[in-house]
Amino acid sequence: MSAFLHQRPLYSTLSDPSPLSPRQSSSSQRPISLFGRTGLIALLSLLLILGVILPWTGTTSIFSSTKPASQTKWQQYTLSQAVSFVARNKTVIVCAVSQPYLPFLSNWLISISRQKHQDKVLVIAEDYATLYKVNEKWPGHAVLVPPAPDSQTAHKFGSQGFFNFTSRRPRHLLRILELGYNVMYNDVDMVWLQDPFPYFEGNHDVYFTDDMAAVKLPDHSHDLPPPGKKGRTYICSCMMFMRPTDGAKLVMKKWIEELQAQPWSKTKKSNDQPAFNWALNKTAGQVDLYLLPQAAFPTGGLYFKNQTWVQETKGKHVIIHNNYITGFEKKIKRFHDYGLWLVDGHSSESPLGKL
Repeated sequence: MSAFLHQRPLYSTLSDPSPLSPRQSSSSQRPISLFGRTGLIALLSLLLILGVILPWTGTTSIFSSTKPASQTKWQQYTLSQAVSFVARNKTVIVCAVSQPYLPFLSNWLISISRQKHQDKVLVIAEDYATLYKVNEKWPGHAVLVPPAPDSQTAHKFGSQGFFNFTSRRPRHLLRILELGYNVMYNDVDMVWLQDPFPYFEGNHDVYFTDDMAAVKLPDHSHDLPPPGKKGRTYICSCMMFMRPTDGAKLVMKKWIEELQAQPWSKTKKSNDQPAFNWALNKTAGQVDLYLLPQAAFPTGGLYFKNQTWVQETKGKHVIIHNNYITGFEKKIKRFHDYGLWLVDGHSSESPLGKL
């Protein structure tokens, strides 16, 4: 922020209208000109004090920038630098967050910390406030990939803001795959109850979960499910694990293409999930896909609405997704009701501490 030096006319003390000595001449009562010899010497002396002496005393110069050096550092922090910093065993866990969802981020991180995987988490900040806050509390674990979306508010599902927010996701994930890392993506309205990594068995390209609430058989197929009424599957784009293979990269590239072919409009309020499903359907013959077990990775439409199934599968649940409900406060209340809102009593377990 620029600092301004306000200057008032400097008058000699000899300009007193009631001089003590009649011998004082009229010339001695004239103000010192800023551009005269005396004024220039005074100004140069002031600049010397501000520019040389004060920095040595630790006093901040009024001419220095007020932007913290750390903010400039994080603005220049790149995705490749961030991934390299957080990765463990060539694996990163990624989420994308805007400022209003910081409480959800902290809640999610608490659950991950309990499974000892928090060190490999990378937060892709979707606004500068989130970038600065996360790196202030947890240095190096947040990065912003420019340009940031215009809005810094929570986006309503189905809105253009929500589409803009989520449509950036495949580009981030593709870049991480191209850097040679395994990547797990989560939305932050999730809670980990167990370690999910043992479920990423084998060497498949893309692992994902079904978003349908219909109960599957305990030993259901791990193949891509058949298309639904709209001609495509209903796979959730909010939780996935990918290896840096040509197949996984192909799915991300196809997802980007499908988003470009199905832009948001007032008449067709699309989001990123249909495009993800079209990408899976159109590349299925070229990519090794793996459907994760429903009992371990249930959709919110099943876990929160079918208590009989929850009891029958008790002890098998790994990650719970708080979907099939919209609204910031409604999601928090539901987590509260099911004992999954952890930040109120366990904020010390979050790498971010108490926000």
